[in-house]
Order: sequence, then C-alpha cells, then structure tokens
Amino acid sequence: MSTHAKRERLLLADLLEAAGPEAPTLCEGWTARDLAAHLVVRERRLDAAGGIILGALKPRLDRVQAEFAAKPYEELVRLFRTGPPKFSPYNLKQVDEGANAVEFYVHGEDVRRAQPDWTPRPVDPVFSDVLWSRLERMARVMGRRSPVGLVLRRPDGQTAVARRGAPVVTVTGEPSELALFASGRQAAADVEIEGEKSATTRALEAKLGV
Repeated sequence: MSTHAKRERLLLADLLEAAGPEAPTLCEGWTARDLAAHLVVRERRLDAAGGIILGALKPRLDRVQAEFAAKPYEELVRLFRTGPPKFSPYNLKQVDEGANAVEFYVHGEDVRRAQPDWTPRPVDPVFSDVLWSRLERMARVMGRRSPVGLVLRRPDGQTAVARRGAPVVTVTGEPSELALFASGRQAAADVEIEGEKSATTRALEAKLGV
C-alpha cells in the first residue's frame, strides 16, 4: 500500500528529473544535483549520514556526499526514486513515513519554489493533517534556535508552540506552509506573521529546523 512518504518520494524524484542537475534550490549553495546526492547518502550511507546531525561527523558526510554528487545525475535520481537498500531502517513503513513524509515534501518545495515560474501545489486535507501532526511533535525541536517566542497556528485556530518566551511571534498558515517556515524556509512560506516588528524580523532570520 502506498504511503505519504512513498508518494512524496516519487513527486520529488519527478521534480528533480524535470529541473535538471544545475537547477537552483532553496537549500543555500545547493543545486538539484547536490540535493539529490544528499537524499541518496541520507538513506544509503548511514555510516556518513550521521554528519547531518553531528558536527564531528560532518567532514565524512561532506566527502561521501561529494563522491555521490560526482555520479551521473540520472543515476542519482534513479537511486533516490528506487528507495533505500533492502536492509535499511527506512524500509520499515513506520520509519519511512515518520522520517520522510515531511522531509520529502519540504525538499520538493525546495526544488519547486526556486524556479522563477513556480506555482503553489494543492495539498489535500489528509496530508495537511499528517504534516500538522508532525509539526505538533517536532515544533520544539524545529524552533529551538528562535530568539523570540514562536507559535505556529493553523487557520482553524489550532496551535503548536515552537519556542516559549517573549516577545511572541505568531505565524499563521496552512500546515504545508508552516512546515516550510519551521524548516528554515521562512522567506518562501506563504504565512501571516503577527508580533512586534523587531521580533518578527528576528523570527524571519532565525536558523529554524532540525
């Protein structure tokens, strides 16, 4: 049975394929080739992927990722589209869904919204609720570096506190847009921001995300 993560994987693979290796992305300094290499290393080279989180392992991650980026672009996209190797934990449905549904959605928008002629992607209500449930669980982690209090709010009034403190900035938008904002793509997210001017500026410039 297909899952949100599997669907988002295929959509992201299609976006990478259509964009081409030198296309820009919202990931600072990364082309589509760099992003594809990151995605493949993340699930195929767990010995290096720890560098995504742990600074001490980053030199190894950078080295391995550069090796993959040197592969033919078509091969990178194919490896990502195919999915993780047989014995990867990402092959477990719950791990894949929990770790990848939001990750692949955000990276898909990294490719889509870096193009000059991009158009918004409709997000169905079921997937919106999936994104919101992840945000509720991860908000504190994603907002931990915010220099101001940060509240994420859906249009229906449901809220998730990303950072306690004062002054408070409230960010309102659909879960898909809030996911982008909380992942550090504040400038690309279609949201409304309320709060003191200096506080909203600091929230927009904060290094949010995991």
